[in-house]
Amino acid sequence: MGKSDLKKEWKHLYNPSAAEISVVEVPPLNFLMVDGAGDPNTAAEYAQAVEALYALAYALKFKVKKSGGEDYAVMPLEGLWWTEDMRLFSVEHKEQWLWTMMILQPEVITAPMAAETLEEVRKKKGLPALEKVRFETYTEGLAAQIMHWGPYADEAPNIARLHAFIHAQGCVRSGKHHEIYLNDPRRTAPEKMRTVLRQPMRREG
Repeated sequence: MGKSDLKKEWKHLYNPSAAEISVVEVPPLNFLMVDGAGDPNTAAEYAQAVEALYALAYALKFKVKKSGGEDYAVMPLEGLWWTEDMRLFSVEHKEQWLWTMMILQPEVITAPMAAETLEEVRKKKGLPALEKVRFETYTEGLAAQIMHWGPYADEAPNIARLHAFIHAQGCVRSGKHHEIYLNDPRRTAPEKMRTVLRQPMRREG
């Protein structure tokens, strides 16, 4: 039996063009989530959140496989980013950022299963952010997105393109800036990094 991969099932959401901006309708999807604040490059809270998410995501995967269920690929890390006043959202002031880090879960994973497995992981590993992990359905809806190739620090022009595109469509931004990290930055050269940049939007008026 092969391994299922939601990146392929949801190809239009996880592999957009890097040349052109696309508009997608994102359905309600289930995630493991952790909220936090601060610069992701320096905040211990961020590293702890990512560690806890992956620990639980892999524990769930192995539990499903051990019970005879279909094996599946653990999905990439995703992040929602914002500030209390989005007019002040700036890559120059990451210390002011608020974030939700998350990992998409297949339909076989339920809230009770996630809660039970979290307790099991907590007993085995004393990870400080485990108590912050939650299982939640996230509904994003209409959004514009593009694939960014290269370092995270070079995203600004593509983010500006997204915002200009949304305005040109007669829409306004709604919801949080969303990024999907398709590579492990510890194992991938910066110029080969791929990141989905997504911005929810709504018709103005």
